[in-house]
Amino acid sequence: MSDIDERFSYALHTTARAWRQALDRRMKDLGVSQSGWMAIALAAKSTRPQSQIELANALGIEGPSMVAVLDKLSKDGFITREPSPTDRRVKLVMLTEAGTALYSQVKSKANTFRKEFLREVDPEKLRQATELLEQLQAMLDPDNSLIGGKSC
Repeated sequence: MSDIDERFSYALHTTARAWRQALDRRMKDLGVSQSGWMAIALAAKSTRPQSQIELANALGIEGPSMVAVLDKLSKDGFITREPSPTDRRVKLVMLTEAGTALYSQVKSKANTFRKEFLREVDPEKLRQATELLEQLQAMLDPDNSLIGGKSC
């Protein structure tokens, strides 16, 4: 492996982690975990109701961990879980009115964070970096069509 390959891999991993941590600090006052607000955002942006396992896969967490996150979101009134019309074993996650309101707050905070953080980045470099990351994502996970490449 060349030095640039290793540097890229390390930079990608540590930057993604630091990005999530910085964004999570912005969301702390909402009273939900990182997995919680990310699940809310994924459910809100999806074009169809997502199953628990689809959300778990999109968030990169195990099924039992996703169940715990969704149990908390349900208890707090942000989501409901409805049986799938095609498979009774599958539960679909639906946002409640409170969940939709929470998503509005998450989206607002995420938008503000991105604008503040990226304001000094050259727009052309940002476009190129985004296209490279999208290409790499498609190469690694071509079936990931949950939200069309959009995240917090």
